[in-house]
Amino acid sequence: MVISIDRALHWTILIATAWLPRKMRVRLRYRWLKRLQVRLLERADLVMIRHPKTGGTWLRAMLTHLYAHHYGISERRVFKSDELQRQDRRLPRWAITNGMASWEKVVAECFAEGSPLIAGRKFLFVARHPGDIVVSWYIQYTRRTKAFKRELLEAELTVPIDRDTVDRWEFIQHPELGLPWLIRYHNFWAEQLKDRPDALIVRYEDLRLETETTLARIGEFIGESFTTEQIRAAVAFGSVDNMRKLEESNYFQNNSLKLRHPTDQNMRKVRRAQVGGYRQDLSPEQLAWVDEQVDSQLDPVFGYAGRDGQFSPAE
Repeated sequence: MVISIDRALHWTILIATAWLPRKMRVRLRYRWLKRLQVRLLERADLVMIRHPKTGGTWLRAMLTHLYAHHYGISERRVFKSDELQRQDRRLPRWAITNGMASWEKVVAECFAEGSPLIAGRKFLFVARHPGDIVVSWYIQYTRRTKAFKRELLEAELTVPIDRDTVDRWEFIQHPELGLPWLIRYHNFWAEQLKDRPDALIVRYEDLRLETETTLARIGEFIGESFTTEQIRAAVAFGSVDNMRKLEESNYFQNNSLKLRHPTDQNMRKVRRAQVGGYRQDLSPEQLAWVDEQVDSQLDPVFGYAGRDGQFSPAE
């Protein structure tokens, strides 16, 4: 089994503070997890910035498969920080972060302040149509997100939310968790990364519709010489059907990829994996509001304006 010291430190912080009163617990966890995030950034060669439900875990599973078959390491532990380098010193250290929420916003602060911490590293940003994110994020937040994460996120909210009672439309409109936040999130990283030679912006839609081509582009960006055969094998490994089978068999060593409730489809890590799926979930009036917000507010670098969630492989 691959042991991550970085992940062990993360859980040590949570366990050591679990007994404290809520206010003190939140304050100490925020402070110490922020320090750990800085430590991860300091030591990282590659940084993946992604919001939950943008396909980041799926992408890491495919990259883990590529590293495994190129370097002979395990593919059962999907990397999040130091897991790769602990198996082979030739491999990079990654930092996986949303970069803007709770303790992880220290990454955004480093960019905004021009900190030397962002020098000498490559940054991969995974974008997705905010309409698709927010519908899946609602399910993730209310059904799968760990209690400590919700506690830290909610400690900073100016508009309170109750995950047990909030409905989907209320969540979508929430200014600090829903669609308005997701648009600001994408806009910030577009502004910071779109003109940097050490950064690559990748869309989930391209990963889903042109997986081999997009994965090869990512491999080239991170400086790896994966073969065409290795990329095809990784794509097959990361197919929706195979990922569902792997989740059902508890193939991966990551706790976040364990099957929790076999009969509840919404509790699965691998759900629909669709492009434009949000259009099946919302009323015409809700869709009109979501599309208007995306069209008028989102940075055009992502190419989502006017799409109404529709994409094709030929683009």
